[in-house]
Amino acid sequence: MTAATLPRTPSFRLEGKTALVVGASSGIGQAAAVALAEAGAQVTLAARSADKLDQTVRQLADLGFSARSLMLDVQDVEATERIVASLDPFDILVNSAGLARHGPAVDTVPSDFDAVVGINLRGAYFLTRAVAKRLIASRRPGSLINISSQMAHVGGIDRAVYSATKHAVEGFTKSMAIEWGSHGIRVNTICPTFIRTPLAEQTFANPDRVRWIKEKIKLGRVGEVEDIMGPVTFLASDTAAMITGTALMVDGGWTAD
Repeated sequence: MTAATLPRTPSFRLEGKTALVVGASSGIGQAAAVALAEAGAQVTLAARSADKLDQTVRQLADLGFSARSLMLDVQDVEATERIVASLDPFDILVNSAGLARHGPAVDTVPSDFDAVVGINLRGAYFLTRAVAKRLIASRRPGSLINISSQMAHVGGIDRAVYSATKHAVEGFTKSMAIEWGSHGIRVNTICPTFIRTPLAEQTFANPDRVRWIKEKIKLGRVGEVEDIMGPVTFLASDTAAMITGTALMVDGGWTAD
């Protein structure tokens, strides 16, 4: 075998690709946007809050990366579909929009249930569909990634509603992957453990919950947003060209037992 016939690792680089990152104003979404920009993608950062988005866009521009902001509320599925349909197709989607209202299942009220489902499930479903429709109409392949959770594969204290929505995300991910595979569209999830983000502040403020978390994570530490950046770039890139309909666990071993 000569050097010319040796297999070569597909590229992690994303030059020429466009990416939509939703929930990009902070936390995992912001980190995902930075990771994709660093890999060469032209990134559109979307969220409900303009100020934080614009700040991140300016910081990325100062580093020489291509980025722009977009006001988008995934709870409004009609507006989301209209906005996505008006834009050029995105090669990559990372949806990190999420909501958590934790508490005992017996105390769940319908308004909290509806709010969490509206973003984590309904919003995620129709956002993913909207991006896929543009790709299919344009006959382009793509990589669609929803930030799910380790709670999509297990249960958790005070997390019945949250866990229900994330289990559902895994279900539609598999079904969409089956339907859209023939179009070259890959659909996957990333399932983090507890990550230090604004969404997790309430949990980390509870010493009992922190002890529970550290007992469950086999690597002995909680997650940081940087732990998600590599997996996002991997699933978005050609190195993951044969991966669809699956969940990439970034859980420090939480679900291993």
